[in-house]
Amino acid sequence: MTAETVGLGTSFLTYFGYALLVAFGYVRDFFSKTFGGGSLAAAPKGYADLVNDFEYFFVRRLFARIRDCWDRPISSKPGSHITVLERSPVPPLMDNKPLRRTGAEKHCLNLGSYNYLGFADGLDYCTDNVLKSLDQYGVGTCGPRAEFGTTAVHAELERLVAQFVGKEAAVVFGMGFQTNSTVLPQLVGKGGLIVSDSLNHASLVAGCKCSPAKIMMFRHNDMQHLEQVVREAVAMGQPRTRRPWTMILLVVEGIYSMEGEICNLPEIIRIKNKYGCYVYMDEAHSVGALGGRGRGICDHWGVDPKECDLLMGTFTKSFGSVGGYVAGSKELVDHVRASSYAMYYDASLPPGCCEQALRALMVMMGQDGTDTGLQKIGQLKRNANYFRKRLDEEGFTLLGDYESPVIPLMLYLPAMIAAFSRECLTEGIATVVVGFPATPLLLARSRFCISAGHTIEDLEEAVTKISQVGDRLGLKYL
Repeated sequence: MTAETVGLGTSFLTYFGYALLVAFGYVRDFFSKTFGGGSLAAAPKGYADLVNDFEYFFVRRLFARIRDCWDRPISSKPGSHITVLERSPVPPLMDNKPLRRTGAEKHCLNLGSYNYLGFADGLDYCTDNVLKSLDQYGVGTCGPRAEFGTTAVHAELERLVAQFVGKEAAVVFGMGFQTNSTVLPQLVGKGGLIVSDSLNHASLVAGCKCSPAKIMMFRHNDMQHLEQVVREAVAMGQPRTRRPWTMILLVVEGIYSMEGEICNLPEIIRIKNKYGCYVYMDEAHSVGALGGRGRGICDHWGVDPKECDLLMGTFTKSFGSVGGYVAGSKELVDHVRASSYAMYYDASLPPGCCEQALRALMVMMGQDGTDTGLQKIGQLKRNANYFRKRLDEEGFTLLGDYESPVIPLMLYLPAMIAAFSRECLTEGIATVVVGFPATPLLLARSRFCISAGHTIEDLEEAVTKISQVGDRLGLKYL
């Protein structure tokens, strides 16, 4: 969805709402500075401001007013249901005091975690082995991978990840963001070109910016525009010299986490082969969630994994753990292992987290001797498609595709961001709301994340309550 597809009335009300917030914010700033209150961003006399006052305006006057909608502490495992510790409302005088816990707890259906296959709910097979690994290896390695941060669990996880995604080799990292931000700069050097989707994740953006390569963007999931950008790049060559690019790397995601959309992999592969490019596929949200065997975007489309030169993924979603990986040819993975800064300067993935990812992967592959993995993968698809269909029937405006466990519900108006979050919490629904600048100004939304741990009864109850909230707030724009 783009700003052009939003109705005229909704667009007007959204702009008007932001205009009011900004106007009143600047009026308050004026009186605050005039009568000696100063700015929250102001430094002591004689010092330069530590932050830019103009950029800090959004934090002070918009986000700070509804900060109770984020960072809600929980006192339970992040499973299909969670216990939320309630906090006091935002102080009326906006004096930047921290929110206080009231001592009350709220039992909520969890529609905001990336617990796609329900492994965060706890599974004896995984948990028992994780506890054993803690006894053997301790809590952390206290060093990077290249020194004393590699254990037998790391090596086994890398071997199984490569087998699972259909690649020769893999290397694991301590964090998903770290994976993208430290691997991409080592792939494309000076004279190379990165062609990136305009809505790629911030970790991909950071990795691209750290590379000396030239960066071009194409409109989100628009294959016609992607081919146009690549064709013109090949024809024109490098700026000024017009020499051919040393290499062209297409950077895309399997599932776009803020839109819930699945990339058009067959078209990407066609363009890649036609123009001699390479593909870097971020599977953070698609591995474990897409395909009949949960093996990601290639499994979903029936594409040979060899067609994607580098597959990146994280263990923070479907695996119920933490960390990331990249998988590809042995030669390419060896290069990443030898050149990525993360291998030398960042702490290794803790063995316990490594064990959790390994055991979850074994369940998904059926190596635990059961069909629990396939059942979870099938249940996730049924849950995601059921929930999307029911919300659509209730009259909400949704983004994304069927099969995707990420289901964004459009809120549009800035006032609805806080109102929807608070009303859902009152109804016992824990969800995530997102607005500008994380989304375009007009496209504020709530992002539901579905889990195999949910039952159809859970989802039906959630739809009923969300529909009631939508009626009270006037969110059914169709």
